[in-house]
Amino acid sequence: MQKIKNVFGSLAIFLFILTAAIAITINFTPLYSFDITYLDIEGLTGLSKEVIMENYQILMRYLNVPWVGELNMPDFPSSASGLFHFYEVKRLFMFNYGVMIITGIISFFFLRNRKRSGELWQILNITRLMVFIPIFILFFIALNFNQLFVTFHQIFFNNDAWIFDWRTDPIILALPQEFFMHCFILVFVLLEAGLWALYFWTKRQLSNKKRG
Repeated sequence: MQKIKNVFGSLAIFLFILTAAIAITINFTPLYSFDITYLDIEGLTGLSKEVIMENYQILMRYLNVPWVGELNMPDFPSSASGLFHFYEVKRLFMFNYGVMIITGIISFFFLRNRKRSGELWQILNITRLMVFIPIFILFFIALNFNQLFVTFHQIFFNNDAWIFDWRTDPIILALPQEFFMHCFILVFVLLEAGLWALYFWTKRQLSNKKRG
């Protein structure tokens, strides 16, 4: 039973760090601001950086705020299919935040329990294994991001609404695939950093206990 609890608790920790990394990334607007220049999104859309950022912030507010029920980007008209896709993305955002909150609470009590019972060393062993997961995934991102991008959409969306036509949904010109690749990379860099932070925190707690 204790092994099952450890596996469940460790999975909760991993999911919390992953969903937190996703939450940070999707709200890290400096990345998109950088990519507007780096990927020449101004040239792709024919709009200024200020206008693009204004529309992007409207999109992110729609995706992030539960009670915002309508998406209306002034400089990017949207088709019914495009709006439906963003509605599905909004649901994924809400799901991610929900998982982050629930697993964050579980992780807090699990770590506190392991610390009080003197069994943090078990977390250290599991964390040693978990830190290799982001490295493994980043390898596949670098190897073939195009296929990963398509597979991701096929898994999370059971329709073709995510395949945008720039003539009816010009927002796709402002959201090139390279931007999403940068987002994927940032997520897994943050995931790796979070797992290493957990590893060193656990190690320090064990060291303090030995000295005490």
